[in-house]
Amino acid sequence: MTQEFINHIKELIEKKDSVMVQEAVSKLHPADIAEICLELTTEQARFLYRQIDNETAADALIEMDEDLRNELLEELPSEAIAKRFVNYMDTDDAVEIIREMDEEKQEEVLSNLQDIELAGDIVDLLQYDEDTAGGLMSTEMVVVNGNWSMPECLKEMRQQAEELDDIYYIYVVDDDERLCGLFPLKKMITSPSVSKVKHVMETNIISVDVDTPIDEVTMLIEKYNLVAIPVVDKINRLVGQITVDDIMDEVREQTEHDQQLTAGLTQDVETSDNVFVQTKARLPWLIIGMLGGIGSSLLLNCFTNTLGSHPEMALFIPLLAGMGGNVGTQSSAITVQGLANNSLNPHHIFRHILKEMVVAIINATILSLMVYVYNFFVYGAVDIVTLAVPLSLFVVVLFASAFGTFIPMVLERININPAVATGPFIQIINDLSGMTFYMIISMALSKIML
Repeated sequence: MTQEFINHIKELIEKKDSVMVQEAVSKLHPADIAEICLELTTEQARFLYRQIDNETAADALIEMDEDLRNELLEELPSEAIAKRFVNYMDTDDAVEIIREMDEEKQEEVLSNLQDIELAGDIVDLLQYDEDTAGGLMSTEMVVVNGNWSMPECLKEMRQQAEELDDIYYIYVVDDDERLCGLFPLKKMITSPSVSKVKHVMETNIISVDVDTPIDEVTMLIEKYNLVAIPVVDKINRLVGQITVDDIMDEVREQTEHDQQLTAGLTQDVETSDNVFVQTKARLPWLIIGMLGGIGSSLLLNCFTNTLGSHPEMALFIPLLAGMGGNVGTQSSAITVQGLANNSLNPHHIFRHILKEMVVAIINATILSLMVYVYNFFVYGAVDIVTLAVPLSLFVVVLFASAFGTFIPMVLERININPAVATGPFIQIINDLSGMTFYMIISMALSKIML
């Protein structure tokens, strides 16, 4: 997808050349059409959508940037949304766009759906939390009964497959719709026609409950290398499946959210968001950071006599603050990663903390010795700065490492995203604690050396 091609599409749209626009986009993937729409105004995007068939339009809408999609849908009547888009979507995709609407428009869209069964499935899925398996699953899948014979099974599979774009797994249920296993295609080819499905199905199947959090679903799919995972209700009835493409979208969104948290953004923002939205997202942590800076200045003001007697001590304040922030961010990032990918076993937390402290002691010792050697040649062997800075640095590195390791675990335990601990939060706390340790150690040494 080149910029020249996108500019060409823009020119055709400006000329209202419907025929040429149709010809230009007819062979494009829906994701490419969605990419083109990012470069168009809302009015231009509406014109483009009028030139493509309903199925392609529905697929492209799902691939589209969420903000642009919402703008486009706000301008369309509910009947057009239902008949032009939702009717041609899988249930999980339909739920994704309908969930963003207010209740009144949701009801209008659902009432205009021609497929009553689809409308019922969407209503059922809207009841689940969007961050759970039930909120992400789709109901389109191939399901067979374990008591069917092979010919009967093949006939039913063909009928169901006609209405599906992709088939990942074939699920086997009993007469009460409870999940029993998977029907492998190899067995369908090699098993005799008299065999029943339940005699050849695989019973060792991984499934999730409708209330399972999305991050747990992600870990299961990754752990067992699945392309889809079935979703069951409280009594093990099969109600849907989650496919790997939907999980990848969720992983991408969560990664972006965590990256913004670590950068000190309080809400999700895009480069296309207006000035007010971006300011609102950035300002809270900046204000907290400013208050932290004011706290550091007030703290230093309490030790003006010490700094007045040894002004050279002020030269090392940025060093201690920076090292504390760096060490804390490193420790918290490793801990957050372990919590996210489940490699940090809750039963081995003490072992993890102990390992981090051993690493911190080694790093603190090396860094402190390097600073001591530098100060020894610059300020002499018995100067207060020569001793205070390396001692303070040693304590700061130990504290920052312990704090950066412990805080994400606490946040995780109280159901707060631990990614927040890898950003300004760690930096501010380590700045204040670093200054405190530096001043206290310096005062103590000054009294000893008098």
